[in-house]
Amino acid sequence: MHLGRSLCISVLFASSPAFAGEDFIEGVYLQSEDLCAQARKDSLQTLIDAGNIMLSSRGLQGVEYNCEFVQVTKAKTAPSWAVTAICQEPGYVFPDVLSVTRVNQTQVDLVSVRPAEDEGESVSNSGSYYLCDGVALP
Repeated sequence: MHLGRSLCISVLFASSPAFAGEDFIEGVYLQSEDLCAQARKDSLQTLIDAGNIMLSSRGLQGVEYNCEFVQVTKAKTAPSWAVTAICQEPGYVFPDVLSVTRVNQTQVDLVSVRPAEDEGESVSNSGSYYLCDGVALP
């Protein structure tokens, strides 16, 4: 009986992005420190509603766009993780693979293997994100 419970709990931890990504990011990240200040002043939901993308350990979240992180693997020597994601926008679902690299204590850089369709593409999974102290997930 105890072995069955242990196996079940082990499977749950192994399949969860937050646990699979050893030392993975925590908190709310936005694309600039100014946006973080605005989120503390107004609200995070106001910024998301205005078209900004939020990053957390769960994935990327926007108004009509999200990428759920389904697998997170820590690099052995770099402060980086390989992340598999399932992304959605109206009428379209697609997979993506990203690298998430900790630049310093408050900044991470994302790089996506998803090619940009054109220079005017409105949503890109690549870029720098900054930790927003004092801002909670919605």
